[in-house]
Amino acid sequence: MQHLTVKERVKSHRNRLREAGFKPVQLWVPDPKIPGFAAECRRQSLIIMNDQAEMADLEQLVELADWGDE
Repeated sequence: MQHLTVKERVKSHRNRLREAGFKPVQLWVPDPKIPGFAAECRRQSLIIMNDQAEMADLEQLVELADWGDE
């Protein structure tokens, strides 16, 4: 039995994903471990808390994201 290196396994996995029609992307998001992250989340949440349009958007997002038991 041939043992592949980690690099070879990752390359193979990525090639299978590409063949299936997927494309890799890089996404940068805020680091939740940085000081002030939680405070900024709360600040932004309080801004939209009483905004009906924002709440409607959030409710729609929740409905779209609800995949049942999956």
